[in-house]
Amino acid sequence: MEYACMTPLRGSLIVTDDFHSKDELLRNKDLYKFIWVLDGSVDMQIDHVGMHLEKNQLIPLSDLHHIRFVKIQGRYLSLLFNSNFYCIFRSDDEVSCNGFLFTGYANPLRMQLNENQADNLEKIVTDIRAEYLQTDSLKEEMLRLHLKRFIIICTRIARQKFAIEAGNESTFHLIREFFTLVDRHYKEKKKVRDYAGLLHRSPKTLANLFARYNLPSPLHIIHERTEAEAKRLLLYSDRNAKEIAHILGFEDTASFSRFFRKVSGKSITEFRNENPPK
Repeated sequence: MEYACMTPLRGSLIVTDDFHSKDELLRNKDLYKFIWVLDGSVDMQIDHVGMHLEKNQLIPLSDLHHIRFVKIQGRYLSLLFNSNFYCIFRSDDEVSCNGFLFTGYANPLRMQLNENQADNLEKIVTDIRAEYLQTDSLKEEMLRLHLKRFIIICTRIARQKFAIEAGNESTFHLIREFFTLVDRHYKEKKKVRDYAGLLHRSPKTLANLFARYNLPSPLHIIHERTEAEAKRLLLYSDRNAKEIAHILGFEDTASFSRFFRKVSGKSITEFRNENPPK
């Protein structure tokens, strides 16, 4: 079943249990997405990389991610919205469209919900469905509030995943800000010291912090974000290597080619040949 709200400003909020069969939605490049497996399992590809989700696993995806459903053995729910519905209104950075959940990284955050968390999210989905039946002028704002509630709960779950305690939120904010800055500046800033300067920390402090929480190194995160965008451009555009190198801020095609082989283990040509358009 599908519930959809379209606003005068072309905003969209959609709740559906058959996203996989909606070609128009799958082709829409403006949607932020939550995919939540309710029962059984779902296999999908995210930017041509396979992902298997089990019951009560949930992933947030940004508008940059390309997805394809491979196998559905059970039930799942998708909560979809675009920037015109939620992101044009001022929101706290942590729960905004540029917040911790919605980045362009190749490996989206996978959350395993416990029973209480699943119940809380289910209540919000129920509230959203009930609000769709309203016809007054307050409907849009109430739906936006319910969506924000959903995002806040998922952000809290993400905090728990990284073992961020309530009394140590400054650490979480620093980690989140690093990811956000890389997502925003990876095309022109490719060294850890660039981001350390923006955060008023030393590169060593960042490295020690990420190691403490068993996160990839700051340099690995910068490379991963650049690699993800390089692969998207190679897979979903007809731009050549020279054009992509320029877009991603490399000095020349040769330096881009060396970087791509180092991080992916393949040449640009090999990667494109192994992943033909579908």
